[in-house]
Amino acid sequence: MQPRKIASIAAVLAAGLSALATAPLAQAQAAGEQFVPLLVYRTGQFAPLGIPWADGKQDYLKLVNTRDGGVNGVRLSFEECETAYDAAKGVECYERLKGKGGGASGFDTQSTGITFAVTDKAFVDKIPVETPGYGLSQSADGTVFEWNFPLLGTYWTAADVMLQDIAKKEKGSLKGKKIALVYHDSPYGKEPIPLLQKRAEADGFTLSTFPVTPPGVEQKSTWLQIRQQRPDYVLFWSAGVMTPAGIREAQASGYPREKIYGIWWAGSDHDVKDIGAGAKGYNAITIHNSAARDKVHDDLKKFVYDKGQGTGAPTGVGTLAHTRGMMISMLQVEAIRAAQEKYGKGKVLTPEQVRWGFENLDLTADKLKALGFGEIMRPVKTSCQNHMGTDWARIVQWDGGKWNLASDWYQADKTHIDPLVKEYAAKYAKDKNIKPRNCS
Repeated sequence: MQPRKIASIAAVLAAGLSALATAPLAQAQAAGEQFVPLLVYRTGQFAPLGIPWADGKQDYLKLVNTRDGGVNGVRLSFEECETAYDAAKGVECYERLKGKGGGASGFDTQSTGITFAVTDKAFVDKIPVETPGYGLSQSADGTVFEWNFPLLGTYWTAADVMLQDIAKKEKGSLKGKKIALVYHDSPYGKEPIPLLQKRAEADGFTLSTFPVTPPGVEQKSTWLQIRQQRPDYVLFWSAGVMTPAGIREAQASGYPREKIYGIWWAGSDHDVKDIGAGAKGYNAITIHNSAARDKVHDDLKKFVYDKGQGTGAPTGVGTLAHTRGMMISMLQVEAIRAAQEKYGKGKVLTPEQVRWGFENLDLTADKLKALGFGEIMRPVKTSCQNHMGTDWARIVQWDGGKWNLASDWYQADKTHIDPLVKEYAAKYAKDKNIKPRNCS
Protein backbone atom coordinates (compact mmCIF):
# COMPACT_ATOMS: atom_id res chain seq x y z
CA MET A 1 0.00 0.00 0.00
CA GLN A 2 1.28 3.46 -0.86
CA PRO A 3 2.27 5.81 2.00
CA ARG A 4 -0.29 8.39 0.86
CA LYS A 5 -3.09 5.84 1.14
CA ILE A 6 -1.91 4.65 4.55
CA ALA A 7 -1.94 8.27 5.70
CA SER A 8 -5.44 8.75 4.29
CA ILE A 9 -6.79 5.76 6.20
CA ALA A 10 -5.07 6.93 9.37
CA ALA A 11 -6.65 10.35 8.97
CA VAL A 12 -10.11 8.82 8.57
CA LEU A 13 -9.65 6.67 11.68
CA ALA A 14 -8.39 9.65 13.65
CA ALA A 15 -11.34 11.76 12.54
CA GLY A 16 -13.74 9.01 13.54
CA LEU A 17 -12.19 8.59 16.99
CA SER A 18 -12.23 12.35 17.49
CA ALA A 19 -15.90 12.50 16.52
CA LEU A 20 -16.73 9.72 18.98
CA ALA A 21 -14.94 11.60 21.71
CA THR A 22 -16.75 14.89 21.11
CA ALA A 23 -20.26 13.95 19.96
CA PRO A 24 -22.87 13.45 22.69
CA LEU A 25 -24.04 9.85 22.45
CA ALA A 26 -27.36 10.29 24.17
CA GLN A 27 -29.75 12.82 25.58
CA ALA A 28 -31.20 11.79 28.91
CA GLN A 29 -34.81 10.74 28.59
CA ALA A 30 -37.50 12.01 30.90
CA ALA A 31 -41.03 10.73 31.27
CA GLY A 32 -43.28 11.91 28.49
CA GLU A 33 -40.56 12.13 25.84
CA GLN A 34 -40.55 10.53 22.38
CA PHE A 35 -37.49 8.34 21.84
CA VAL A 36 -35.59 8.45 18.53
CA PRO A 37 -32.72 5.95 18.09
CA LEU A 38 -29.78 7.13 16.00
CA LEU A 39 -27.71 4.46 14.27
CA VAL A 40 -24.47 6.07 13.10
CA TYR A 41 -21.02 5.30 11.76
CA ARG A 42 -18.53 7.82 13.03
CA THR A 43 -15.77 5.24 12.56
CA GLY A 44 -14.81 2.88 9.75
CA GLN A 45 -14.58 3.13 5.97
CA PHE A 46 -17.61 5.42 5.59
CA ALA A 47 -16.76 7.78 8.48
CA PRO A 48 -16.14 10.81 6.20
CA LEU A 49 -19.80 10.56 5.16
CA GLY A 50 -21.15 9.22 8.44
CA ILE A 51 -19.84 11.95 10.74
CA PRO A 52 -21.57 14.99 9.16
CA TRP A 53 -24.64 12.85 8.43
CA ALA A 54 -24.90 11.88 12.11
CA ASP A 55 -24.27 15.47 13.21
CA GLY A 56 -27.13 16.67 11.02
CA LYS A 57 -29.54 14.11 12.43
CA GLN A 58 -28.74 15.10 16.01
CA ASP A 59 -28.74 18.81 15.29
CA TYR A 60 -32.26 18.81 13.88
CA LEU A 61 -33.67 16.95 16.89
CA LYS A 62 -31.96 19.51 19.15
CA LEU A 63 -33.45 22.32 17.07
CA VAL A 64 -36.98 20.97 17.41
CA ASN A 65 -36.53 20.75 21.18
CA THR A 66 -34.96 24.19 21.68
CA ARG A 67 -36.93 26.18 19.11
CA ASP A 68 -40.32 24.45 19.31
CA GLY A 69 -40.32 22.75 22.69
CA GLY A 70 -40.65 19.42 20.91
CA VAL A 71 -43.57 18.19 18.80
CA ASN A 72 -46.74 19.76 20.21
CA GLY A 73 -45.03 19.84 23.60
CA VAL A 74 -43.54 16.34 23.45
CA ARG A 75 -39.79 16.66 23.66
CA LEU A 76 -37.53 14.31 21.71
CA SER A 77 -34.89 12.16 23.37
CA PHE A 78 -32.27 10.26 21.40
CA GLU A 79 -29.33 7.91 21.71
CA GLU A 80 -26.58 7.18 19.22
CA CYS A 81 -25.32 3.67 18.61
CA GLU A 82 -22.11 3.16 16.62
CA THR A 83 -22.33 0.56 13.83
CA ALA A 84 -19.10 1.31 11.90
CA TYR A 85 -21.23 0.35 8.87
CA ASP A 86 -21.19 -3.27 10.05
CA ALA A 87 -24.41 -5.28 9.71
CA ALA A 88 -23.85 -7.37 12.85
CA LYS A 89 -23.20 -4.25 14.94
CA GLY A 90 -26.24 -2.62 13.36
CA VAL A 91 -28.46 -5.51 14.45
CA GLU A 92 -27.00 -5.27 17.97
CA CYS A 93 -27.88 -1.56 18.05
CA TYR A 94 -31.38 -2.29 16.78
CA GLU A 95 -31.99 -4.93 19.43
CA ARG A 96 -30.62 -2.73 22.22
CA LEU A 97 -32.63 0.37 21.32
CA LYS A 98 -35.88 -0.97 19.88
CA GLY A 99 -37.70 -1.11 23.22
CA LYS A 100 -36.20 1.95 24.86
CA GLY A 101 -38.48 4.75 26.03
CA GLY A 102 -41.67 2.84 25.35
CA GLY A 103 -40.52 1.84 21.89
CA ALA A 104 -38.33 3.33 19.18
CA SER A 105 -40.07 5.85 16.93
CA GLY A 106 -38.29 4.40 13.90
CA PHE A 107 -34.85 3.35 12.71
CA ASP A 108 -32.82 5.15 10.06
CA THR A 109 -30.19 2.43 9.72
CA GLN A 110 -27.81 4.48 7.52
CA SER A 111 -26.89 1.25 5.74
CA THR A 112 -28.43 -0.94 3.06
CA GLY A 113 -26.80 -4.02 4.60
CA ILE A 114 -28.24 -3.25 8.05
CA THR A 115 -31.61 -2.57 6.42
CA PHE A 116 -31.52 -6.03 4.86
CA ALA A 117 -30.71 -7.49 8.29
CA VAL A 118 -33.46 -5.73 10.29
CA THR A 119 -36.32 -5.68 7.77
CA ASP A 120 -37.60 -9.12 8.78
CA LYS A 121 -37.32 -8.12 12.44
CA ALA A 122 -39.33 -4.94 11.86
CA PHE A 123 -42.29 -6.99 10.62
CA VAL A 124 -42.30 -8.90 13.93
CA ASP A 125 -41.38 -6.01 16.24
CA LYS A 126 -43.74 -3.59 14.46
CA ILE A 127 -41.21 -0.77 14.24
CA PRO A 128 -40.86 1.50 11.18
CA VAL A 129 -37.58 1.47 9.24
CA GLU A 130 -36.87 4.78 7.49
CA THR A 131 -34.33 4.56 4.65
CA PRO A 132 -34.26 7.89 2.77
CA GLY A 133 -32.36 7.40 -0.47
CA TYR A 134 -31.15 3.87 0.27
CA GLY A 135 -32.24 0.41 1.43
CA LEU A 136 -34.37 -2.12 -0.44
CA SER A 137 -35.67 -0.53 -3.64
CA GLN A 138 -38.69 -2.85 -3.76
CA SER A 139 -39.77 -1.64 -0.31
CA ALA A 140 -41.39 1.33 -2.05
CA ASP A 141 -44.36 -1.08 -2.33
CA GLY A 142 -46.22 -0.52 0.92
CA THR A 143 -48.64 -3.36 0.26
CA VAL A 144 -45.81 -5.80 1.02
CA PHE A 145 -43.37 -3.71 3.05
CA GLU A 146 -45.68 -2.31 5.70
CA TRP A 147 -42.83 -1.18 7.97
CA ASN A 148 -40.23 0.07 5.44
CA PHE A 149 -40.15 3.63 4.11
CA PRO A 150 -37.51 4.35 1.41
CA LEU A 151 -38.46 8.01 1.40
CA LEU A 152 -37.28 10.45 -1.29
CA GLY A 153 -35.97 7.78 -3.67
CA THR A 154 -34.14 4.49 -4.03
CA TYR A 155 -31.08 3.26 -5.89
CA TRP A 156 -33.35 2.21 -8.74
CA THR A 157 -34.77 5.72 -9.11
CA ALA A 158 -31.22 7.11 -8.85
CA ALA A 159 -29.88 4.87 -11.61
CA ASP A 160 -32.84 5.74 -13.81
CA VAL A 161 -32.33 9.50 -13.39
CA MET A 162 -28.61 9.16 -14.15
CA LEU A 163 -29.50 7.38 -17.39
CA GLN A 164 -32.03 10.07 -18.25
CA ASP A 165 -29.38 12.77 -17.89
CA ILE A 166 -26.91 10.79 -19.99
CA ALA A 167 -29.55 10.21 -22.66
CA LYS A 168 -30.26 13.94 -22.76
CA LYS A 169 -26.58 14.56 -23.51
CA GLU A 170 -26.69 11.87 -26.21
CA LYS A 171 -29.59 13.37 -28.17
CA GLY A 172 -32.17 11.25 -26.39
CA SER A 173 -30.78 7.78 -27.07
CA LEU A 174 -28.54 5.34 -25.22
CA LYS A 175 -28.51 2.81 -28.04
CA GLY A 176 -25.03 1.50 -28.77
CA LYS A 177 -23.46 3.24 -25.77
CA LYS A 178 -21.17 1.52 -23.28
CA ILE A 179 -21.95 2.23 -19.63
CA ALA A 180 -19.91 0.91 -16.71
CA LEU A 181 -20.93 0.51 -13.09
CA VAL A 182 -18.06 0.76 -10.60
CA TYR A 183 -19.55 -0.28 -7.28
CA HIS A 184 -18.77 -1.00 -3.65
CA ASP A 185 -18.95 -4.79 -3.43
CA SER A 186 -21.73 -4.93 -0.84
CA PRO A 187 -25.57 -5.00 -0.83
CA TYR A 188 -25.43 -1.21 -1.18
CA GLY A 189 -23.30 -1.28 -4.31
CA LYS A 190 -25.19 -4.16 -5.93
CA GLU A 191 -28.63 -2.63 -5.45
CA PRO A 192 -28.87 -0.71 -8.80
CA ILE A 193 -27.82 -3.70 -10.94
CA PRO A 194 -31.33 -5.16 -11.61
CA LEU A 195 -32.61 -1.80 -12.87
CA LEU A 196 -29.52 -1.20 -15.00
CA GLN A 197 -29.81 -4.66 -16.56
CA LYS A 198 -33.45 -4.01 -17.47
CA ARG A 199 -32.62 -0.61 -18.91
CA ALA A 200 -29.67 -1.99 -20.91
CA GLU A 201 -31.97 -4.55 -22.49
CA ALA A 202 -34.69 -2.00 -23.22
CA ASP A 203 -32.46 0.87 -24.38
CA GLY A 204 -29.80 -1.06 -26.26
CA PHE A 205 -26.69 -0.08 -24.33
CA THR A 206 -23.94 -2.38 -23.06
CA LEU A 207 -23.54 -2.64 -19.29
CA SER A 208 -20.24 -3.63 -17.67
CA THR A 209 -19.89 -4.05 -13.91
CA PHE A 210 -16.76 -3.58 -11.80
CA PRO A 211 -16.99 -4.58 -8.13
CA VAL A 212 -14.52 -2.89 -5.79
CA THR A 213 -13.49 -4.72 -2.63
CA PRO A 214 -14.27 -2.66 0.50
CA PRO A 215 -13.13 -0.28 1.77
CA GLY A 216 -12.23 0.72 -1.78
CA VAL A 217 -8.87 2.40 -1.28
CA GLU A 218 -7.22 0.16 -3.90
CA GLN A 219 -8.85 0.80 -7.31
CA LYS A 220 -5.91 1.02 -9.70
CA SER A 221 -6.75 -2.23 -11.53
CA THR A 222 -10.40 -1.20 -11.88
CA TRP A 223 -9.58 2.09 -13.57
CA LEU A 224 -6.97 0.46 -15.78
CA GLN A 225 -9.79 -1.79 -17.05
CA ILE A 226 -11.96 1.29 -17.52
CA ARG A 227 -9.19 2.89 -19.59
CA GLN A 228 -8.87 -0.27 -21.71
CA GLN A 229 -12.61 -0.75 -22.29
CA ARG A 230 -13.32 2.98 -22.72
CA PRO A 231 -16.98 3.09 -21.64
CA ASP A 232 -18.87 6.19 -22.66
CA TYR A 233 -19.96 6.82 -19.06
CA VAL A 234 -19.23 5.45 -15.59
CA LEU A 235 -21.81 5.21 -12.81
CA PHE A 236 -19.97 5.30 -9.49
CA TRP A 237 -21.68 3.60 -6.51
CA SER A 238 -19.30 4.44 -3.69
CA ALA A 239 -19.11 6.19 -0.33
CA GLY A 240 -16.55 7.17 2.26
CA VAL A 241 -12.88 6.63 1.44
CA MET A 242 -13.76 4.84 -1.81
CA THR A 243 -15.00 8.01 -3.51
CA PRO A 244 -11.89 10.25 -3.51
CA ALA A 245 -9.75 7.17 -4.15
CA GLY A 246 -11.76 6.41 -7.28
CA ILE A 247 -11.75 9.99 -8.54
CA ARG A 248 -7.97 10.16 -8.12
CA GLU A 249 -7.54 6.90 -10.05
CA ALA A 250 -9.84 8.18 -12.80
CA GLN A 251 -7.68 11.28 -13.01
CA ALA A 252 -4.49 9.19 -13.11
CA SER A 253 -5.86 6.93 -15.85
CA GLY A 254 -7.05 9.87 -17.92
CA TYR A 255 -10.76 9.07 -17.72
CA PRO A 256 -12.82 12.29 -18.06
CA ARG A 257 -14.44 13.21 -14.75
CA GLU A 258 -17.37 14.79 -16.60
CA LYS A 259 -18.26 11.27 -17.79
CA ILE A 260 -18.57 9.97 -14.21
CA TYR A 261 -21.86 10.03 -12.28
CA GLY A 262 -21.65 9.40 -8.53
CA ILE A 263 -24.57 8.25 -6.39
CA TRP A 264 -25.69 10.83 -3.80
CA TRP A 265 -23.48 9.26 -1.09
CA ALA A 266 -20.52 9.91 -3.41
CA GLY A 267 -21.41 13.53 -3.99
CA SER A 268 -20.61 15.36 -0.77
CA ASP A 269 -18.11 18.12 -0.03
CA HIS A 270 -15.61 15.82 1.66
CA ASP A 271 -15.48 13.60 -1.45
CA VAL A 272 -13.95 16.27 -3.67
CA LYS A 273 -12.64 19.22 -1.67
CA ASP A 274 -9.15 17.78 -1.21
CA ILE A 275 -8.91 16.91 -4.91
CA GLY A 276 -10.10 20.33 -6.02
CA ALA A 277 -9.49 20.98 -9.71
CA GLY A 278 -8.60 17.32 -10.23
CA ALA A 279 -12.26 16.43 -9.75
CA LYS A 280 -13.57 19.23 -11.97
CA GLY A 281 -16.51 18.06 -14.07
CA TYR A 282 -17.43 15.15 -11.76
CA ASN A 283 -21.20 14.66 -11.60
CA ALA A 284 -23.35 13.43 -8.74
CA ILE A 285 -27.05 12.85 -8.31
CA THR A 286 -28.89 14.52 -5.45
CA ILE A 287 -32.33 14.33 -3.86
CA HIS A 288 -32.20 17.93 -2.68
CA ASN A 289 -30.86 21.29 -3.80
CA SER A 290 -27.31 20.61 -2.76
CA ALA A 291 -26.05 24.18 -2.81
CA ALA A 292 -29.12 25.70 -1.17
CA ARG A 293 -29.18 27.23 2.29
CA ASP A 294 -32.55 27.81 3.85
CA LYS A 295 -34.25 29.08 6.98
CA VAL A 296 -33.53 25.80 8.78
CA HIS A 297 -29.81 26.60 8.62
CA ASP A 298 -30.39 30.07 10.09
CA ASP A 299 -32.56 28.61 12.85
CA LEU A 300 -29.94 25.99 13.64
CA LYS A 301 -27.32 28.69 14.11
CA LYS A 302 -29.59 30.84 16.27
CA PHE A 303 -31.16 28.20 18.50
CA VAL A 304 -28.46 25.53 18.68
CA TYR A 305 -24.95 26.58 17.62
CA ASP A 306 -25.01 30.11 19.05
CA LYS A 307 -25.94 28.50 22.39
CA GLY A 308 -23.00 26.12 22.24
CA GLN A 309 -25.19 23.05 21.72
CA GLY A 310 -24.11 22.10 18.20
CA THR A 311 -23.09 18.50 17.63
CA GLY A 312 -20.15 19.17 15.32
CA ALA A 313 -18.15 22.15 14.11
CA PRO A 314 -20.17 25.13 12.82
CA THR A 315 -18.36 24.81 9.49
CA GLY A 316 -20.16 21.52 8.90
CA VAL A 317 -23.58 23.17 8.82
CA GLY A 318 -24.79 23.57 5.25
CA THR A 319 -22.61 20.83 3.81
CA LEU A 320 -24.42 18.24 1.72
CA ALA A 321 -24.11 15.37 4.18
CA HIS A 322 -25.13 17.50 7.18
CA THR A 323 -28.19 18.82 5.36
CA ARG A 324 -29.19 15.27 4.41
CA GLY A 325 -28.93 14.28 8.05
CA MET A 326 -31.27 17.11 9.01
CA MET A 327 -33.69 16.08 6.27
CA ILE A 328 -33.82 12.53 7.65
CA SER A 329 -34.62 13.71 11.17
CA MET A 330 -37.15 16.18 9.80
CA LEU A 331 -39.00 13.30 8.09
CA GLN A 332 -38.97 11.37 11.38
CA VAL A 333 -40.31 14.38 13.26
CA GLU A 334 -43.04 15.03 10.70
CA ALA A 335 -44.12 11.38 10.87
CA ILE A 336 -44.52 11.86 14.63
CA ARG A 337 -46.45 15.10 14.03
CA ALA A 338 -48.75 13.45 11.47
CA ALA A 339 -49.41 10.55 13.84
CA GLN A 340 -50.27 12.96 16.65
CA GLU A 341 -52.98 14.44 14.43
CA LYS A 342 -54.65 11.01 14.45
CA TYR A 343 -53.80 9.66 17.89
CA GLY A 344 -53.69 12.84 19.95
CA LYS A 345 -51.61 16.01 20.01
CA GLY A 346 -49.14 16.16 22.83
CA LYS A 347 -49.07 12.39 23.34
CA VAL A 348 -46.09 10.06 23.34
CA LEU A 349 -46.73 7.59 20.54
CA THR A 350 -46.06 3.89 20.07
CA PRO A 351 -43.93 2.68 17.14
CA GLU A 352 -47.08 1.41 15.42
CA GLN A 353 -48.68 4.83 15.66
CA VAL A 354 -45.57 6.52 14.26
CA ARG A 355 -45.67 4.02 11.37
CA TRP A 356 -49.10 5.44 10.50
CA GLY A 357 -47.50 8.88 10.43
CA PHE A 358 -44.82 7.74 7.99
CA GLU A 359 -47.54 6.30 5.77
CA ASN A 360 -49.55 9.53 5.81
CA LEU A 361 -46.90 12.18 5.26
CA ASP A 362 -48.13 15.12 3.20
CA LEU A 363 -45.32 17.65 3.07
CA THR A 364 -46.56 20.25 0.61
CA ALA A 365 -44.41 23.08 -0.72
CA ASP A 366 -46.01 25.42 1.83
CA LYS A 367 -45.33 23.04 4.71
CA LEU A 368 -41.71 22.61 3.67
CA LYS A 369 -41.31 26.38 3.48
CA ALA A 370 -42.72 26.76 6.99
CA LEU A 371 -40.29 24.10 8.24
CA GLY A 372 -37.37 25.92 6.63
CA PHE A 373 -36.79 23.34 3.89
CA GLY A 374 -38.67 25.02 1.03
CA GLU A 375 -35.53 25.78 -1.00
CA ILE A 376 -33.96 22.41 -0.25
CA MET A 377 -36.38 19.68 -1.26
CA ARG A 378 -39.53 18.81 -3.16
CA PRO A 379 -42.93 17.85 -1.66
CA VAL A 380 -43.35 14.37 -0.19
CA LYS A 381 -46.64 12.46 -0.05
CA THR A 382 -46.86 8.84 1.07
CA SER A 383 -49.75 6.39 1.15
CA CYS A 384 -50.58 2.79 1.99
CA GLN A 385 -49.23 1.71 -1.39
CA ASN A 386 -46.51 4.33 -1.95
CA HIS A 387 -43.87 4.31 0.78
CA MET A 388 -41.36 6.39 -1.18
CA GLY A 389 -43.29 9.65 -1.30
CA THR A 390 -41.38 11.22 -4.19
CA ASP A 391 -39.07 10.02 -6.94
CA TRP A 392 -37.48 13.22 -8.23
CA ALA A 393 -33.75 13.92 -8.36
CA ARG A 394 -31.29 16.17 -10.17
CA ILE A 395 -27.63 16.36 -11.13
CA VAL A 396 -24.92 18.53 -9.57
CA GLN A 397 -21.41 19.07 -10.89
CA TRP A 398 -18.13 19.98 -9.17
CA ASP A 399 -16.39 22.98 -10.74
CA GLY A 400 -13.13 22.54 -8.86
CA GLY A 401 -14.19 24.63 -5.89
CA LYS A 402 -17.89 24.09 -5.30
CA TRP A 403 -20.95 22.12 -6.36
CA ASN A 404 -23.32 23.66 -8.93
CA LEU A 405 -26.71 22.52 -10.15
CA ALA A 406 -26.24 20.94 -13.58
CA SER A 407 -29.79 19.89 -14.42
CA ASP A 408 -33.40 20.55 -13.63
CA TRP A 409 -35.39 18.00 -11.65
CA TYR A 410 -35.98 14.61 -13.27
CA GLN A 411 -38.75 12.24 -12.25
CA ALA A 412 -37.81 8.57 -12.36
CA ASP A 413 -39.43 6.69 -15.25
CA LYS A 414 -42.23 4.63 -13.71
CA THR A 415 -42.57 2.50 -16.84
CA HIS A 416 -39.20 0.95 -16.00
CA ILE A 417 -39.27 1.05 -12.21
CA ASP A 418 -42.82 0.14 -11.18
CA PRO A 419 -42.82 -3.31 -12.84
CA LEU A 420 -39.47 -4.09 -11.21
CA VAL A 421 -40.74 -2.98 -7.79
CA LYS A 422 -43.82 -5.19 -8.19
CA GLU A 423 -41.75 -8.16 -9.37
CA TYR A 424 -39.24 -8.01 -6.51
CA ALA A 425 -41.86 -7.16 -3.86
CA ALA A 426 -44.00 -10.12 -4.97
CA LYS A 427 -40.98 -12.41 -4.77
CA TYR A 428 -40.19 -11.15 -1.28
CA ALA A 429 -43.80 -11.69 -0.19
CA LYS A 430 -43.75 -15.25 -1.54
CA ASP A 431 -40.39 -16.09 0.04
CA LYS A 432 -41.42 -14.67 3.43
CA ASN A 433 -45.04 -15.90 3.29
CA ILE A 434 -46.41 -12.35 3.54
CA LYS A 435 -49.94 -11.59 2.43
CA PRO A 436 -49.92 -8.18 0.68
CA ARG A 437 -52.24 -5.59 2.18
CA ASN A 438 -55.30 -4.37 0.32
CA CYS A 439 -54.80 -0.62 -0.05
CA SER A 440 -58.00 0.05 -1.98
